[in-house]
Amino acid sequence: MTIVVFSLSLLGGMAIGMPIAFALLLSGVALMHYLDIFDPQIVAQNLINGADSFPLMAVPFFMLAGELMNTGGLSKRIVNVALAAVGHVKGGLGYVAILAACVISALSGSAVADAAALSALLVPMMVRAGHDKARSAGLIAASSVIGPIIPPSIGFVIFGVIGGVSITKLFLAGLVPGLLIGVALALAWWWEVRKENIEPPPRQSGAALLKALVDGIWALMLPVIIIFGLKLGVFTPTESAVVAAVYSLFVATCVYRELKVTELFDVFVTAAKTTAVVMFLVAAALVASWLITVSDITGDLVAMLEPLLDSPTLLLLAIMAVVIIVGTAMDMTPTILILTPVLMPIVKAAGIDPVYFGVLFIVNNSIGLITPPVGTVLNVVSGVARIRLEPLMKAVTPFMIAQFVVLFLMVLFPQLVLWPLRFIGH
Repeated sequence: MTIVVFSLSLLGGMAIGMPIAFALLLSGVALMHYLDIFDPQIVAQNLINGADSFPLMAVPFFMLAGELMNTGGLSKRIVNVALAAVGHVKGGLGYVAILAACVISALSGSAVADAAALSALLVPMMVRAGHDKARSAGLIAASSVIGPIIPPSIGFVIFGVIGGVSITKLFLAGLVPGLLIGVALALAWWWEVRKENIEPPPRQSGAALLKALVDGIWALMLPVIIIFGLKLGVFTPTESAVVAAVYSLFVATCVYRELKVTELFDVFVTAAKTTAVVMFLVAAALVASWLITVSDITGDLVAMLEPLLDSPTLLLLAIMAVVIIVGTAMDMTPTILILTPVLMPIVKAAGIDPVYFGVLFIVNNSIGLITPPVGTVLNVVSGVARIRLEPLMKAVTPFMIAQFVVLFLMVLFPQLVLWPLRFIGH
């Protein structure tokens, strides 16, 4: 009965248009009333404790780093390097988008920030080159979801905090799956553009490539600093967010000088607004999470799924199917906040590596950012590229299928995630 009370109150609140954070609070209060333990002080205390977390300090700093990267010229220079390297091959601008997404994802950790930057820079360029606008925008939308997978990742930070999983291990474990998704997107793009009769631009000279590399070296060094800093234990994931923000600020204002001091206030305000939304969601979710633990909802679910506990692969397939369905109607952050405390006890009972599950879970949630009807990234690309949502949904489908194939392969072959982690995670 507790599952019914929780589900109906949460879904009912969302159905009447209530913001998800308030719907989470409503579900928590409903459970408290059902268990006859309602106390406003407990709600307030859990709400405050939910946001009072050192690892969550990474969220505002990654948000700030993303804003600084986009306004300070770092994104533009990464795109220029990719253009000089692969822009001359057939469909080269598509490969530029994928390559740039992989690099930029190591700067911001946010799919929305990556989508906004890449759409503004590349969609007009691809249309001028003769590519179909919807297909170009669809590729960029699909490429942007690499952002929450390749470290650093806001999604991994939130999952690690809620699920009690090492964020450093999650960061390092996400590197190879993120690159695999990039390869899958490149293959899907090759298949999509093979019939296009577009003359690619001429190959740029070695001098031009060297010039682009020299100009972009400051931007390209940040992913290297973050990944090696984490690997060598120089800083924690939270501290890496501060490093990313400070480094981006220095490069944007002192090296590239594209961000003026007078513009800093607007950048900080934008980052603060986005952070406030995410942090309030996290705080509200911790209230619901505490009630889930107290009411033993997870125990009921473990009992229901007991027949699947002896077959981790079947269990994972079932969980991934549920996450896919939820992802069509809910954004990434609330999905992580709602499902993580419910699913983690089940995963542990089945003997599944929490880091491995975390990677699959975040990859699945990332793909959910481009699954209609909600598809946050789709809406961002639609707005920035000025294209209707209907053709964009159709155009993104082949790339979304390629991403689901990678996810399916990682479920069937766990070593795709675990084997590389042996070398980069320890």
